[in-house]
Amino acid sequence: MAKDSKAADKAVKKAARQAKREKRGQTWKQMWQAFNILRKQDKKLIPLMLITLIGTMLVFFLIGLLWGGQWWMLVLGIPVGILLAVLVFTKRLEASMYDRMSGEKGAGGWALENLRNTVGVAWITKTGVAGTKQMDLVHRVVGNPGVVLVGEGNRNRLRPLMTQQARRIDKVLAGVPIHEVFIGEDEEKGEVPLKKLQRHMLKFPRNYRKNEVYSLSAKLEAIEVRGDAQTQGLPKGPMPRQAQNVSGMNRRMRRASQRSKKR
Repeated sequence: MAKDSKAADKAVKKAARQAKREKRGQTWKQMWQAFNILRKQDKKLIPLMLITLIGTMLVFFLIGLLWGGQWWMLVLGIPVGILLAVLVFTKRLEASMYDRMSGEKGAGGWALENLRNTVGVAWITKTGVAGTKQMDLVHRVVGNPGVVLVGEGNRNRLRPLMTQQARRIDKVLAGVPIHEVFIGEDEEKGEVPLKKLQRHMLKFPRNYRKNEVYSLSAKLEAIEVRGDAQTQGLPKGPMPRQAQNVSGMNRRMRRASQRSKKR
């Protein structure tokens, strides 16, 4: 039995390592494809990456000259330069994606779902919590600032939706700050361009710790799940008269039964 257990554990670990290798290979393959697509569209990409790599190596080499270890520092500067060059690539790729997504319906939800969770920072996004037939959408993000409602579309149509969502949230999370953001290009009116949305979210004050963020989100989700369960079995539209008068029907049936017994 012990041998079988060890063999099973080894098989599980081997399968996990294989899955990680395949996932890593898939990630590199996707990055290479993205690089080939972007370099054809962005003529500045490769020159900027080369400048970053060579510049980093030169800085490390010059620092090494101060104490006679320039060659060691040059070797150290190569991986750092590659890392910075990859960072330039990811930033250019991100900017390209935002340019293409700008103006598309649902682009705000895409940007919010790509908010990064880091040390002490958590973002839990639920897209399309409210909307209109014209595809005006409200997204909800629970994070360190509290709750952020993000609207994309016509501002006049979004306002009542945002107000309704804020009231619902306040009933569940009384006292938790609720922030509102409208996506748009008119910054003078307080709108936030899509490409600046993530940075704007990071400007809000951190009112809650990471574990508290998950707790707030769980409370909201629990209320919503409970509400869905209660309404799931109800028929849509107005209730029929028979359903409204169930108690009266029961009384009439009991009386008829009593009369039949007396006879």
